[in-house]
Amino acid sequence: MTTYKQRQRNRYNNASETYAISRSKIDLFINCPRCFYLDRKLGLAQPSMPGWPLNSAVDYLLKQEFDYYRELQQPHPIMVQYGINAVPFLHPDLPIWRDDVYHYVGASVVDEQTGFQVQGIIDDVWVTPQGELHIVDYKATSTASEISLEDEYKQAYKRQMEIYQWIFRKMGFKVSPVGYFVFANALKNRTFFENKLEFELTILSHHGDDTWVSPTLLEMKTVLESDTLPEANPECEYCEYRRLIREVE
Repeated sequence: MTTYKQRQRNRYNNASETYAISRSKIDLFINCPRCFYLDRKLGLAQPSMPGWPLNSAVDYLLKQEFDYYRELQQPHPIMVQYGINAVPFLHPDLPIWRDDVYHYVGASVVDEQTGFQVQGIIDDVWVTPQGELHIVDYKATSTASEISLEDEYKQAYKRQMEIYQWIFRKMGFKVSPVGYFVFANALKNRTFFENKLEFELTILSHHGDDTWVSPTLLEMKTVLESDTLPEANPECEYCEYRRLIREVE
């Protein structure tokens, strides 16, 4: 087990010309400005969670599958099924954007108003005959309910998509407001396991609006440049946990 330590690297320094901000840290700020400040300014991150190897396996195999059609410059059959007039985007920087090289950067662009290098690791990009890009994200799940984007926690999925759309627009690409989520749903209506999981693919579209991204980055900059710990989100479980611990100590 790794011992928790205060992080010294990648902490915000007001004198820094550029500062790397990942998509997940933008979401952290939205969820709780105090947790964001503790993490990025003071090096006190939320305790880490173990990885999701089954999700990673699904992600890897989907990329392999879509890459096959990428080389052919043909639509994947699921794209044809859903009437999506596009093909997987063939671009020399795709391995960087997807972080196939494990540099943990992905697609990135420097936001001139804040000096933040905004980063996001994508799953896929599809391109229309007109050269317009669709940002695509793979999601693994297992549910008997209808797949939708209306659950409360899936609002973070939508923000994730919109941040990626914002990054690619800033990189100079023509990006469609419509992005796609490819859900791989593990089926549980089988009598026996028999050493395999069977999945059903569903595609859901999301009409993104990235106009919130730039103002949010400015708010993040203001918080980081302050020496005052911001207020916690009243609904933040981490902050509430810390408060309750203090009461009983």
